[in-house]
Amino acid sequence: MMITQITELDKKRSKVYIDGQFAFVLYKGELRLYHIAEGKELAEEVYYEIVHSVLPKRAKLRAMNLLKAREYTEKRLRDKLKEGLYSNEIIDEAITYVKNFRYIDDERYARQYIEYQLDFRSKKRIETDLLGKGVSKDIIDKIFEQLSEEGIQPDESLMIVQLLQKRHFDKENATLQEKQKTYAFLTRKGFSHESIQKAIL
Repeated sequence: MMITQITELDKKRSKVYIDGQFAFVLYKGELRLYHIAEGKELAEEVYYEIVHSVLPKRAKLRAMNLLKAREYTEKRLRDKLKEGLYSNEIIDEAITYVKNFRYIDDERYARQYIEYQLDFRSKKRIETDLLGKGVSKDIIDKIFEQLSEEGIQPDESLMIVQLLQKRHFDKENATLQEKQKTYAFLTRKGFSHESIQKAIL
């Protein structure tokens, strides 16, 4: 295996290319440690150590450090690791590692998110947000069903009233144009047409 190119990624890290293909990212100290330089051969055992030991350990540590700061869905954590240019195999290994310790749990994440947003956002808006974060619809539906069984439901009518108060909307004196704008605004917020009609018509 020939090291054909090394390009600086930032002040601390460089991208290493083997036989013309991007292989991995290493710190400057690692380049020196493994005697990696353009035009030099890379021994099989060194390549194996980097790919199967150095990089997986670093990816796991990166995942752990990210999760110390905040909760992530699996998709979001994968995206963050991809930014570090780790291979899919190494990312899979890191994800499996943190999952085994239940450091990521999309169901737990979804429940916490829904419980926090339930008084501020419509069910549809919450669902859209969670789907965007990579949580599956099955998980979202399951959590909403569990909360419903526990008697916890979003009060869309109250949320709409609060939003209309902030907008100083007076349905008795509002013009047709004002009602249309307000209707569109509430629709974008994800509220049902039935709830909107009760509030503004």
